[in-house]
Amino acid sequence: MFTGIVECVTKVHDICYDKNNMHITLNNPFYGIKINQSISHNGICLTVANININEKTYSVIASEETLLCTNLKLLKIKDEVNLERSLIIHKRLDGHIVQGHIDTTAKIVKIKNRNGSWLFFFETRKKITSLVVEKGSIAINGISLTIIKFFNEYLFHVSIIPYTYEKTNLKLLRIGNIVNIEFDVIGKYINNYVKNIKK
Repeated sequence: MFTGIVECVTKVHDICYDKNNMHITLNNPFYGIKINQSISHNGICLTVANININEKTYSVIASEETLLCTNLKLLKIKDEVNLERSLIIHKRLDGHIVQGHIDTTAKIVKIKNRNGSWLFFFETRKKITSLVVEKGSIAINGISLTIIKFFNEYLFHVSIIPYTYEKTNLKLLRIGNIVNIEFDVIGKYINNYVKNIKK
């Protein structure tokens, strides 16, 4: 489990495929990571499968299902990836509860520079009306953000402060880029409960 507070950004070192699985090797910014440890990569919970002997790089494996549900298949060598290690229970929950289980992807359709902050507009592949509320939480590429407004069942926007912009890969994204979306898990449970009540 994660909080959506990105610890750092790292670069993709290498990518290869084994059958339907994608093996991703990344530069290692952490000290003391272990095999089988869960790390959020652009919001996707992936398990450390291998660590280079000198610990300069580590590798994770994305299965076919993960590739179908996320933007990982668009990843290229030298791309920058948002990283967050799993939550330690006794620490403050500064963002919101993030599972690292991507619900869908979204496309950036507009970016507005607000002279000190940025507005990012996203169009989703999945209807969002029953999954989000204005001023509610959402994870975008693993970043805990607040929905400012949603305009219809597919379009919403968030505001990005300078610290978040500079410390994540948002500063590299452009109109047309695809991001990973995870809706608030509490909202998903409530939505599922209401659906079952109506049956």
